[in-house]
Amino acid sequence: MATPVKLAVVYYSSTGTITEIAKELRDAGLKAGAEVRLLKVAELAPREAIDANPAWAANHDATAGIPEATPEDIEWADAVLFGTPTRFGNVSSQLKQFIDTLGGLWAQGKLADKVYSGFVSSATAHAGQESTLLALYNSIHHFGGITVSPGFTDPAKFADGNPYGTSHVDAQGNNPVDDTTRTAARIQAERAVKMAAALKAAA
Repeated sequence: MATPVKLAVVYYSSTGTITEIAKELRDAGLKAGAEVRLLKVAELAPREAIDANPAWAANHDATAGIPEATPEDIEWADAVLFGTPTRFGNVSSQLKQFIDTLGGLWAQGKLADKVYSGFVSSATAHAGQESTLLALYNSIHHFGGITVSPGFTDPAKFADGNPYGTSHVDAQGNNPVDDTTRTAARIQAERAVKMAAALKAAA
């Protein structure tokens, strides 16, 4: 019997939107038969900055029990889903800092031939969601990884309209993660697990 796909969902979230999407991806991965690790990256902001924003402080405290990602988690995984809010159309410094710790694995070729995909949120529409995912995928090209975007491989993807990855507009916290985003996350997780399983079977 084939061994399950090992899926790592690695994310940064300040006020909780990306946390919610990450949990949806985890649940969908589990339902697709994968072994899943839900992992956050280390917070770089000082506590006083976090405490100045009630939503940020609430998410920080609510996710205290979620383990922090390590390079070992990426080495373990067959597929990795990276999540980040947009920061001026780019990846958050917290997630980028974690990616920058993977140089040792990269030098050994241990980041190559894995499935990677990304998910993102922004406060407003057209606020850098696609450019953030494309910027994230630049690192995957350097890894020698296999980018598995959701594309328009399911009719439901025409509802959210982002072929690059799951994305959500949170309107400064006024738009909670909705069914459209959750469906997009399910499609993305299922596709990542399916493609990783095919690669394992072919190896």
